[in-house]
Amino acid sequence: MSPSRTGDGDAAMMTFVANVDFVQAWVLCLLALPLLVYFMAAPHRERRAALRIPFFELAVQGSRCAPRSGAVVPRAGWLTLTVHGLAWGLLVLAASRPELVEPPVLKVTPSRDLLLAVDLSPSMQEQDFVDTRGVRVDRLTALRSVLEAFIARRSADRIGLLVFAEHPYVLAPFTLDHGALKSLMDEMQIGMAGGQTMIGDAIGLSIRVFDESRVPHRTLILLTDGNDNGSRVPALKAAQIAAERGIRIHAVAIGESNQPGQRGADFDGLKAMAGMTGGQAYQAENRQALEAIYQEIDGIETVDYSALSVRPRRPLHAWPLGMALGLLLLWHLSASTLALIAAAEHHRREAGLD
Repeated sequence: MSPSRTGDGDAAMMTFVANVDFVQAWVLCLLALPLLVYFMAAPHRERRAALRIPFFELAVQGSRCAPRSGAVVPRAGWLTLTVHGLAWGLLVLAASRPELVEPPVLKVTPSRDLLLAVDLSPSMQEQDFVDTRGVRVDRLTALRSVLEAFIARRSADRIGLLVFAEHPYVLAPFTLDHGALKSLMDEMQIGMAGGQTMIGDAIGLSIRVFDESRVPHRTLILLTDGNDNGSRVPALKAAQIAAERGIRIHAVAIGESNQPGQRGADFDGLKAMAGMTGGQAYQAENRQALEAIYQEIDGIETVDYSALSVRPRRPLHAWPLGMALGLLLLWHLSASTLALIAAAEHHRREAGLD
């Protein structure tokens, strides 16, 4: 073994020992108990009935047994003392409840929930945006790349995804699994929620989603390229309810607001709705502006979380306990085997003498 590997092994062992904690450390004082008993306690004595006979010598000669002292103190050998001492030490070690204190684990508790509401009405298929390669793409394709970068910067926040058009749907509840969120975002299809734009209904469903949230900061980022068209609850009324529930709304209007033959997003209505909740309203006519908007929202809605460091503890008492039981079992099995062999040898010799 090379010196470097030896040094690494010694360092790992020292680290392991340093991280072992004894919950009942006072039990280790019992390690010295067998020594105290051995040196301080009187030998065990037993009284037995005896038969006195006047012809003792003749009885000894007839039985062919040598006379012995009546008080005998058996002495254990060094192997017996070693095995039982080691077993006692392992049992005391197990009783002291050793635990391995593992490295700290950082538990992050988000303090902000973000809900992304995306308009999937047919107008989102308008190819008036340009991607990073200069290729014209539809609005949803441009939005996906911007949202992916936004989500990547919010690693400590729970983020949910809601899509809407004629009907709102929760595509992803609040989650810290941003990889799964991005996968669901890739599955968004224009027109999957209907053909009209119901902003008020989308805000209403968002409020119900936030009812399950218990964090202090709750933010809805709503993106649309159209006007509210027949929601059961008007958008401004829904925004007022959101403000009462402590939900901040940032509204993003996407696309040009004055295209010929089309109705653009109602930016004034979105601005009033966002201002009512303490949020901001933005207008994005190209991909660069859309990126800048989400970066600005990222700066306004700062990442807020609480971190708790926890050091897991792994019990180790089963190891010394199992070693002690195994050692005693092996010792007694060996002693029983040797005793049986000795008894068989004794009988064989007696049979030979007869």
